[in-house]
Amino acid sequence: MQTKVNRKNIIFSPNSSRIIARFNYSGDEKSKGIILKILELSEEQAKEELVKILRGYSKRHRNISATFEHNFNKLSHILKELNLNPNNISNVMKTLIGSYFTKEYSIESAAFFNPSMVEDPDQSVVQKGEKRVILSFRATGEGHISSIVFRGGTLDEECNLYVKEPGKMINEAKIIKRHAYNKKDFLLALSELHKDDKDISSKLFSNLPENFSYEELERAVKEVKKELNLCLSGKILCDEIMWLASSHYEIIFSLDTDISERVIFPISDNEKNGIEDARFVKFTDDNGEITYYATYTAYDGITILPKLIMTKNFYHFKITPINGKVGRNKGMALFPRKINGKYAMLCRIDGINNYISFSNDLNRWNETKLLQKPKYPWEFVQVGNCGSPIETKDGWLVITHAVGQMREYVMGASLYDLEHPEKEIGRLKMPLMIPNEIEREGYVPNVIYSCGSIVHNGKLCIPYAMSDYASSFATVNLEELLSELKGNNN
Repeated sequence: MQTKVNRKNIIFSPNSSRIIARFNYSGDEKSKGIILKILELSEEQAKEELVKILRGYSKRHRNISATFEHNFNKLSHILKELNLNPNNISNVMKTLIGSYFTKEYSIESAAFFNPSMVEDPDQSVVQKGEKRVILSFRATGEGHISSIVFRGGTLDEECNLYVKEPGKMINEAKIIKRHAYNKKDFLLALSELHKDDKDISSKLFSNLPENFSYEELERAVKEVKKELNLCLSGKILCDEIMWLASSHYEIIFSLDTDISERVIFPISDNEKNGIEDARFVKFTDDNGEITYYATYTAYDGITILPKLIMTKNFYHFKITPINGKVGRNKGMALFPRKINGKYAMLCRIDGINNYISFSNDLNRWNETKLLQKPKYPWEFVQVGNCGSPIETKDGWLVITHAVGQMREYVMGASLYDLEHPEKEIGRLKMPLMIPNEIEREGYVPNVIYSCGSIVHNGKLCIPYAMSDYASSFATVNLEELLSELKGNNN
């Protein structure tokens, strides 16, 4: 008997009212003209203009005047070129100037899809049989730029999902900390991206300490560019060095923000065109310590770079790149614990088959083993994962996506041995879920997709996307699914 899927009557739709205030820059020359025009205003005129803008936007953003001031401070190089001393500019003028370099961006206006679900770190004050959860989504807005957004909710005893009304004052992280780099590790990662130019690297890194900051590296690159008459390949290498360095950072959100008000928006150069498909997982270390990880794909418009998010509390996030031979592909999904002393990851290195990789280092993955090939007609084009494996008494449960005729994306399931996850126990002969008439219509038709599910009270809870436009939620009886998988072991 085929396992029954219980689709819930819940839709997560794009919402154009969800906005953030972002830095808006139009180039140096235009910016100079804007600043000079503002400074021609009298102090009284500036105050009147500032009051107007605050009246119109103060209820749409948390402390919008602080955002204006922050964006003014990003213009220091322009002020220097104009021979203007910031200390001689009034606070009113600074805030007004900052408002001209700020824009609203609707983060969820185009699409709200590819969700994952994890247990909330805070399980206080929940009723018996309930579980508080956090859902992550890929939100897409103007210019098709993707970011990671969250919703908080509760699963009741019957796995009905109740989602909190999202907050209105959405924030990017206010604190951004750059990473401290180890010279040996950095050069190794660089060699995987670019055939190294020894003359440039020797000059650049010789004066850097074994552990250096982003600012120290930036100064070294500027000095090398100034001292050496670089050819095109040398300039590309310097750009790639800073591109790689920018991929390490930490972000911190204010404690007075709701989970729905925190947005991880592209920060580094290598993700300026989007942060795609975060697969969150609750990871338990050997000592019992809990950490939440997520793999995602950074995209700069040309190149992809898989990256790793680490957080304990969903306020403080550390972001680092995933390096190695495996770290050049989309769709990586971390197992929720080590296996035989090593981290384990699902991956797809050829765009067709599922692979498994093991590593001693969360940020470096090189060795792979073929795990699963397309077998049935509905998966002849490709198979991949729909999030991290789920540990059950019978094995690792992996929800998969598969592509067949008419580029139709469906979801399947497979079961693997707990201590030897490269060994398949069983696999569904028919899809677990196929897009229905409602789900098949959207930005990319005939697609259902998930980035991570959890188990609650004997049911598999699957948040899933509908044709790259909106999202929904379904449940499956876990015992029924495991029974069907164990029966399909041929």
